[in-house]
Amino acid sequence: MSAPANELLPIATAAQSWSWLRTEFGRHRGLTALTVGVGLVGAAVSLVPIYVFGVLVDRVRAHAPTEIIVGVVAVITVAAIIGGVFAGWASVLISRLGETMLARLREGVVGRALTLPLSTVERVGKGDLLSRVGDDVSVIGKAVSDVVPSVVSAVLLVALSMVTMIGIDWRLGLAGAVALPMYALGLHWYLPRSGPMFAAERVAMGERSQALVSSMTGARTVRAYGLEDAHLDEIDRASGRARDLAIGVFTLFTRFAGRGNRAEFVGLSAILVAGFLLVRSDLVTVGQTTTAALLFHRLFNPIGMLMFTFGEVQSAGASLARLVGVVNIPEVGPGPGTAKSPASSELRLTGVRHSYDEGREVLRGIDLHLEPGQRVALVGSTGAGKTTVAAIAAGSIEPTGGVVTIGGVPLRDLGDGLRRQVVIVSQEVHVFSGTLLEDLRLARPEATPSEAEAALGTVGALDWVRALDDGLDTVVGEGGHQVTAAQAQQLALARLVLADPAVAVLDEATAEAGSAGARDLEDAAAAATEGRTTLVVAHRLTQAVTADRVLVLERGEVVEDGTHAELVAAGGRYAQLWAAWEGR
Repeated sequence: MSAPANELLPIATAAQSWSWLRTEFGRHRGLTALTVGVGLVGAAVSLVPIYVFGVLVDRVRAHAPTEIIVGVVAVITVAAIIGGVFAGWASVLISRLGETMLARLREGVVGRALTLPLSTVERVGKGDLLSRVGDDVSVIGKAVSDVVPSVVSAVLLVALSMVTMIGIDWRLGLAGAVALPMYALGLHWYLPRSGPMFAAERVAMGERSQALVSSMTGARTVRAYGLEDAHLDEIDRASGRARDLAIGVFTLFTRFAGRGNRAEFVGLSAILVAGFLLVRSDLVTVGQTTTAALLFHRLFNPIGMLMFTFGEVQSAGASLARLVGVVNIPEVGPGPGTAKSPASSELRLTGVRHSYDEGREVLRGIDLHLEPGQRVALVGSTGAGKTTVAAIAAGSIEPTGGVVTIGGVPLRDLGDGLRRQVVIVSQEVHVFSGTLLEDLRLARPEATPSEAEAALGTVGALDWVRALDDGLDTVVGEGGHQVTAAQAQQLALARLVLADPAVAVLDEATAEAGSAGARDLEDAAAAATEGRTTLVVAHRLTQAVTADRVLVLERGEVVEDGTHAELVAAGGRYAQLWAAWEGR
């Protein structure tokens, strides 16, 4: 199911979007000034041929010698070359400035998305976030490369043309300006209608992405429960809404185009009529009237482009608001310079409660204490809340109640140092595209090849890595060497060794090993966490056997706590789980 509108990530206001733009232009004052300057020169030079042509008309009427045409052609040729060079240079500078700003925005969005609380991502759904870093970035990128250079050039050309017309004769300029109110009225009619439609279209695209992603990622569950028709109906509904909005946007645009054409007709007619009257009264020359008419006629394309690309500009603006909305999500944690350092690796969960919505609590008052260096296994039936406890202990989820501390310091007070204190390794590991060494250095960028090999040796992965043709320089991930599920888990554990946190959380980190490689991967996990305070969500109860303590979680509460031997002897829930494990 798609997330409802009130469950989407925030969308920035117009003021917030403009504030972001002003900040970015301020970061690149020199490049911005150079871009505007080059654009002005290009627009000014492009007006020279029209002005010279008006002069030619007057000279011909004055029976000037035919040789004057050679000079006019030379001036027009030089102006065309210079204008083309500056126009091209301006386009390059605009694209460079825009792409630089977009790159910063994209990095900011991805960086903020990676630090969003897991509960927030789960609540709004991945589709909305993916549509922002995908579709919205693409829309702005297309606008930066295709639309913005043309818009800037058109604005400068329109401004200089109007100034030139007024300079020729203020009455001709005033006649041409008759069209401006009509353009303004057209925009006044169009913008209030198109803005909400473009914003709704971007939201609809996010809902469509969410419907597709949720159905694809849960395809097995959908088939298992026979929900194909319901999900197809949801996808059809979301796609239909996006389609209908797109058709509505195009219909509105065609009506807007008609208003622009009427303004062009009225403006040019006003200049010709005014020019006729002024020439007859000897107030202006035929050449000057010709120049004014040609200047206004040449504005058809730039003004039309300005008006007709408002759709793309507004669509890009809606996408910008969605991206800035993510960047502006406030950070939860201490401010710069206020982060604290824990006194030890002691991990405590005190009165932790959590619910993913307003309904049932999945955790109900969890109290958990791990002494420094202690290894505690968390077991329980499916849905007991083990993964939620692990995520809260690692700081991936902010509990709705209670507090989690390391060495007496709440996790939120650790600031950027959180990941230096606690690292989580889950069942769902990812091998990033790049060399093996680059993949390992994600945990510690300054790690040397020898340190990487030592970490691989710790988790028992060095032999198969050395057997690869390029060793640590082997390209893995998408498009590279495909590692097995067990090898991917070993790489994740090796990253844990390189990160060297005080606290490690293993959330079924050996579940992908399969029966054959289970013991090897469990040994790797034990070696990677040796000497660390470790919380293990035990997929295999053999992990609980070697733990210092075992906690049994049922329905969001700890129901048993003790060593493996003590709990087996007690004959409670753990003893039942162990008996089932032995007899599987």
